Amino acid sequence: MKIMVAIKRVVDYAVKIRVKSDKTGVETANVKMSMNPFCEIALEEALRIKEGGMASEVVAVSMGPQQCVDTLRTGLAMGADRGIHVDTRDALFPLSVAKLLKALVNVEKPQILILGKQAIDDDCNQTGQMVAGLLKWPQATFASKVVLDEQKKSVTVDREVDGGLETLCLDLPAVITTDLRLNQPRYATLPNIMKAKSKVIKKYTPKELNVEIKSDFEVVQVTEPPKRKAGVILSSVDDLIDKLKNEACVL
Repeated sequence: MKIMVAIKRVVDYAVKIRVKSDKTGVETANVKMSMNPFCEIALEEALRIKEGGMASEVVAVSMGPQQCVDTLRTGLAMGADRGIHVDTRDALFPLSVAKLLKALVNVEKPQILILGKQAIDDDCNQTGQMVAGLLKWPQATFASKVVLDEQKKSVTVDREVDGGLETLCLDLPAVITTDLRLNQPRYATLPNIMKAKSKVIKKYTPKELNVEIKSDFEVVQVTEPPKRKAGVILSSVDDLIDKLKNEACVL
């Protein structure tokens, strides 16, 4: 069984985000980039399934400019067998990514497609649901536990919902999106980083996949959140009540 994992190159989670002066987006020049944390969790789960003897191959997929190959190499160093890079400099929004993933699924024929539930740069949380709809595959989002049954060709997924946990059983092939509590991703060791340099990364273009990249919406403006006001030390409970009632208007 083959598992395909989508991984995205994003601004590192520890970097302080700066908005561009023209407010068209965030500054990415000379900024540390890394794999989206939710994608790391998705890849880790695929690798654990393979190590459990229930998958024969894990294929990592990334889309974007040439620099995405570095992110793919990280995935290969973690343990993915090979990579696929869809080379494009066009802005990729969830529907375009979903169409590209559908095209790659038709080429690779995986039984499971695993994605992070969202990317930390745009927080869309849409791609997994969209690609499942395009493929007409069952989907389980926000997975916190994944149990594969090879004999029944099904997967049982615990997913986090507002009221607690919901358990779903999906027939394969299926789409799964991962939540934070699913696992703890491994670090790539130095020997595996060296081995990753010789692993195959196949390159496609959207045109080769017969997918037209077009923007289905427009980012009008990106602005920083308003700065928080400095805190105030009050001398009594009466002053606190007065401010909550007359300034904050919450009482």
